[in-house]
Amino acid sequence: MDLDRDGRRDILSGSYSRMGEDMAGLFQVLYGKADGTFRKAEVLNGTDGKPLIIPVTSKPGKGDDWVNNICTRPFAADWDGDGHLDLVVGSFPGLLYLFKGKDGKFLPKPEPIKAGDEHLKVEGHHGDPFVVDWDGDGDLDILSGSSEGGVQWAENLAGPGKTPRLEKFRALIQHAPQVDYGAILRDTDLKGPLSDTRIWVDDVNSDGKLDILVGDNVSLIAPAGNLSEGEFKQKFADWNKAVGEAATEMSSGDAKKQTEARERYQKLYQERSQFMEEERTGFVWLYLRK
Repeated sequence: MDLDRDGRRDILSGSYSRMGEDMAGLFQVLYGKADGTFRKAEVLNGTDGKPLIIPVTSKPGKGDDWVNNICTRPFAADWDGDGHLDLVVGSFPGLLYLFKGKDGKFLPKPEPIKAGDEHLKVEGHHGDPFVVDWDGDGDLDILSGSSEGGVQWAENLAGPGKTPRLEKFRALIQHAPQVDYGAILRDTDLKGPLSDTRIWVDDVNSDGKLDILVGDNVSLIAPAGNLSEGEFKQKFADWNKAVGEAATEMSSGDAKKQTEARERYQKLYQERSQFMEEERTGFVWLYLRK
């Protein structure tokens, strides 16, 4: 995408940054240079010269909206058909927003993207909007991954050149069954993406149809050493019970008990490698359109 309209491709990303004492989601952009490389990442500012950010009223850990401005993905597209690039933005709670473009920059106050009278939201959290004409009817739809996994689609019913009129998100690719932490899971067990999906839409095999690339987040778990599956399950159950007890004591009102419980909690997490092999990773899955 060419954010500054200089004829060179730029790279845009959401981020999780510290602003004073608060944590907030800012936008980072790497502007393209004439030699094909990119400038150092910098915060994307609005027309007022200040960093673009979804405004909230609550402080971290307090109130209902303090995580709303953590951006999980910005996508640049001419959403309203006025010839200017806009930003369609996902957020941690799954709500989607629009920063309107103006003369190569963006207005500082975002608008909620609506489905009917409701604020458009993915199922789960971590809005991951990808703006594309998915159904080939000439208007822009929104596809998204989410914390729940799978791929969701908000169809635009407006038609070409008209103000977008979106339906609520519905499943385009169903999410896989959720896997409880501690369940034995090997890469050979995987049949599709699990949680925290991120997507990209493109014609991967050049057949004229849009395909979907889906990245996910997976914890592969197996018994350590020569432990049988039965022995592993018993050891995990005992360990998990001890972790739960420590977590409960960490929430107690006794400062001494809290400190002791915190130390025990940390030790337990270090000890899990004695009976469990864990690899936190992810995979990229390709869905070719029929």
